[in-house]
Amino acid sequence: MATILEAARAGKVNKSIIQVADCERIDTNMLLGRIIDGSAVIMRRGVRNVGIGKGLRTKVNVNIGTSSSQISLLAEIEKARIAERFGADTITDLSMGGDIQMIRDEIFRSTSVPLTTVPIYEAAARFGIEKMSGDDILSTIRRQAASGVSSMVLHGVDTRILGLLKRKKRVAGIVSKGGSITSVYMHLNSCENPFIERFDEILDIFRQYDIVLSLGNTARSGGIHDGRDKAQMEEIKINGELGRYARERGVQVIIEGAGGHIRYDRIAPLIRHYKKISPFPLFVAGPLPTDIALGYDHIAGCAGASAASAAGADYLCYITPAEHLGLPGSEQVKEGLLAFRIAAHIGDIVKYGIDAADREMSLKRAALDRDGQFALAMDEIRARELAGDTSECSMCGDYCAIRLMKGITQNASLPH
Repeated sequence: MATILEAARAGKVNKSIIQVADCERIDTNMLLGRIIDGSAVIMRRGVRNVGIGKGLRTKVNVNIGTSSSQISLLAEIEKARIAERFGADTITDLSMGGDIQMIRDEIFRSTSVPLTTVPIYEAAARFGIEKMSGDDILSTIRRQAASGVSSMVLHGVDTRILGLLKRKKRVAGIVSKGGSITSVYMHLNSCENPFIERFDEILDIFRQYDIVLSLGNTARSGGIHDGRDKAQMEEIKINGELGRYARERGVQVIIEGAGGHIRYDRIAPLIRHYKKISPFPLFVAGPLPTDIALGYDHIAGCAGASAASAAGADYLCYITPAEHLGLPGSEQVKEGLLAFRIAAHIGDIVKYGIDAADREMSLKRAALDRDGQFALAMDEIRARELAGDTSECSMCGDYCAIRLMKGITQNASLPH
């Protein structure tokens, strides 16, 4: 069976393209063209399709999953349900502890959105970084593909990038877990990246299951003082080459980049650099424009992600208040997701003028329609909790600016 990309190249407007075009309210032929040129992809899971890329709403991914030190199946299921309930477009399972296959199967049963994995995580957890082989990594990819994942993250770090990273004295070093595991494997085995060495075999699997390839961001900055360097530029080049080759084989591609920690004034220029040299949808983790928001990194991340989305990023990976501190709970997942949904929407206002809901909210506020505002909120329950049991906003009471000005502009009665 042809992949979504192969079908598009043959001029076939299939159900996935029709569904995404209808959801995004764009012309099907326009979407078809963007899939063909690589600027948009469709992640498919069952009958559900999520479009990511040029001209499409900025999407938000939620990371969940166990760690080697904290394992709770019920907690991860709850996080997955919270993520879908509050509007996550995709979920990534990063589990590295417990029965990883069983955890992923339960997450599948509890959700309907596309699921992404990072196969090097499971391979390292299952076999150990020191003992795993290229065959172990490939078998992990096959197993995950057969389980129904929609996308996988592979890190394209090679020996040249590793050399550049060794020579560059970064303040925060390397913070990509998948990239670091891949790099350590290469170092221990004195070999090239197994994903690159066996890329053709991997692409055969991806094509068979129509999996979207997400090329990871090993060289991202871990602190705002670690600016753009040669390793990052080399990674952009390598990922672009791998992405173009994958598309020749019928596999859709997303590039991860411009994530991590980036000073605010550098975010938009870096996003534009990526978009200028590569047509692929850009997936950004964060970025964090400050390093001192510990406990509130979801707020700092919202600021950075807003700038990234507005500058052209297509797909955001959320950050929770627990970033740098520990595994997030379900409440932190919710907080992080809503912060990044706000960032995505701010970006879409700038990129596409998607502001009808904002106008509607303004009209409700101008009409002092409290229930109308609640209904339009991203989180109606929280809005009602903060409002309390009063019939009107208690901030101004009798001195509400909107009510006072209506007395002038509409000849209404002023409060006594």
